[in-house]
Amino acid sequence: MPAKGPRDAKWLTIVGIGEDGLAGLGDEAKRLIAEAELIFGGKRHLALVASLAKGEGRAWPVPFDAGMTDVLALAGRRVCVLASGDPFFHGVGATLARKVKPEQMHVISAPSAISLAAARLGWPLQDIETVSLHGRPLDLIRPLLQPKARILALTSDGDAPATIARLLVELDFGASRLTVLEALGGPNEKQRTVRADAFDLGDINPLNVLALELESTPEARILPLTVGRADHLFEHDGQITKHDIRAITLAALAPRRGELLWDIGAGSGSIGIEWMLAHPSMRAIAIEANSERAARTTRNAAHCGVPGLVVVEGKAPKALTGLATPDAIFIGGGGSDTGVINAAIKALPSGGRLVANAVTLEMETLLLAEHTKRGGDLTRIAISRASPVGSMQAWRPAMPVTQWSWVKP
Repeated sequence: MPAKGPRDAKWLTIVGIGEDGLAGLGDEAKRLIAEAELIFGGKRHLALVASLAKGEGRAWPVPFDAGMTDVLALAGRRVCVLASGDPFFHGVGATLARKVKPEQMHVISAPSAISLAAARLGWPLQDIETVSLHGRPLDLIRPLLQPKARILALTSDGDAPATIARLLVELDFGASRLTVLEALGGPNEKQRTVRADAFDLGDINPLNVLALELESTPEARILPLTVGRADHLFEHDGQITKHDIRAITLAALAPRRGELLWDIGAGSGSIGIEWMLAHPSMRAIAIEANSERAARTTRNAAHCGVPGLVVVEGKAPKALTGLATPDAIFIGGGGSDTGVINAAIKALPSGGRLVANAVTLEMETLLLAEHTKRGGDLTRIAISRASPVGSMQAWRPAMPVTQWSWVKP
């Protein structure tokens, strides 16, 4: 390998390329591609620059190597990586940036497919929702389905628009207007519009962005933007933290960007799901001993647009062994096992938060003892709801909940 000189400090070039190929690249991007010893990209990318490239072309392996082993092994040589559009919008640039220092990279971006779609439609990007469904579950679009919303979704293939149209019909968004924008920026660019409940488009280019202008009925399944979402949005067998208690519990858990929650005794999974709905960066592990409830939690996570919720079927504390270190832990209200609380406290790092709810006297006694021993906040939550008594209404109290919240020193 030749010795590295000043020019080699930036050994890695990442070039965003559009469907127009070389025609859309500037002189600097063309020069760097021509000078590269090795060029990585998809087969389509390599074909677009074949007339210019002098170095060895290497197509990405299948399955894709997220560790970028082949690229990193060439550090110090003149390496070029080709990416679709903006390499840092859910692209290979973001993957490489986790492995390569910024001062070692020279990045030349092109407009992303999302930017091109917004330009074609005249949609200000700051006023709309954007989501990448490329290689990711389509359920991720569910939390964005709000009345009158506009969404630009980058898809993986030509089948995704029809699948999303069927989902919209199922959720009573059938009157929504869908525009499929295909092969943006290239000679085969095409744009077609249809209602979701009349979707009949065929032969859709795998390289497409789906634009959604949402229209809903009063019956539409909409996930509200605040915590304490209605119980009927979750499939459950009664083992669920009710929506008002859930709102208080999430407030006590105080989610922060990128954090991991353990939801011990998940039941329907509602706490972990609402934790993840707080922000796309949030992570949660639901621990549930009952196999039917564990399966139900998985379904609820998908139906609420957080398919990344990890469900561990097993009984705590044994099931907690080997799990990633949590930032916060929630323990549900029915148990009374000191082993679970002790294991949870041990697992938390300094500054980690624990919230435990009790509805039984045994669990309440345990929480009282922990509060006496460790401090924290102890709260009694009593809620009554109006219900008929003959021809009139009266208050019926729900089971009171004792909540202990604590931050580990």
